[in-house]
Amino acid sequence: MERRKGEQAHPIRTVYLGGGTPSILPLEELARIAEGLRRCFDLSQVEEATVEANPEDLTPEYLLGLKALGLFNRLSIGIQSLDDEMLRLIGRRHTATQALDALERAHEAGFHNISVDFIYGLPKEFQFSTFDFQLVTHLSAYALTVENGTALARQVEQGRVVLPGEDEVVRQYHECCRTFEAQGFGQYEISNFCRPGCHSRHNSRYWDRTPYLGLGPSAHSFDGHRRQWNTVMEVESGKWKVENEETLTEADAYNELLMTALRTTRGIPLAMVPDKYQKELHRKMQPYIECGWITVEDNHYRPTREGLLHADGMAAELFV
Repeated sequence: MERRKGEQAHPIRTVYLGGGTPSILPLEELARIAEGLRRCFDLSQVEEATVEANPEDLTPEYLLGLKALGLFNRLSIGIQSLDDEMLRLIGRRHTATQALDALERAHEAGFHNISVDFIYGLPKEFQFSTFDFQLVTHLSAYALTVENGTALARQVEQGRVVLPGEDEVVRQYHECCRTFEAQGFGQYEISNFCRPGCHSRHNSRYWDRTPYLGLGPSAHSFDGHRRQWNTVMEVESGKWKVENEETLTEADAYNELLMTALRTTRGIPLAMVPDKYQKELHRKMQPYIECGWITVEDNHYRPTREGLLHADGMAAELFV
């Protein structure tokens, strides 16, 4: 923070502490981070400050301490599943009961802007019968990813765990969408749903290419033209080495627009497409419009729900 505080070229609107599990830190360490942010940056215009947490870390004392920091007004809890067998399968330490209790405690502690993560594509279909949707404002549903070298990967390789096929995974995705919408959550990105006005302001800024500053190992930064990502911190010399940096060309920026916008229900705004690409984009979009993956509304190319499932493939075909 000290080394990069001079790079604040835009008002800070959001803060996100995550990309790991911040709640494993003692409250004293989180307080140091909050103090450092206030010392190094102007936070007077922050609208949303999120901290990620595991359910098992959210004791009443910890939640009250988080609230007392006076920085975080949004909590993102990684519940993933409400089936104890599935939680063990994916290596999570909490139980379904712990997850539900943590959610209630967070609400009681004064966190009323809460997001919850779920995973679909597990061997057992997700059940929401015990989940109180009234306690949350935002939901994320991600397809299971089996990472190489994990216990789950070994079990799958040995045939001890059989994961559902692609058709079943897609069915589970659609079932999640229907369930969330029936509870008053609107979909605004392929994996994200919210109550009106409760979208993740921070994540939405990645998708519309707003500049952001990333602090810490592996964090990315973007100033509107260049992207950097941190790989090495030279502690002894006191220098932060940014080993990777790229300046985006017009084509790079356009391709990123396609890749990110097609994952959102807002879609691609034609106003953001350079004139020289518009004619070719219109030509390439025709097959997707005809098959029902894309609609044209209010000068946007908008993916349908089926289209969202093909967002990455469509983007790859549209790249220049």
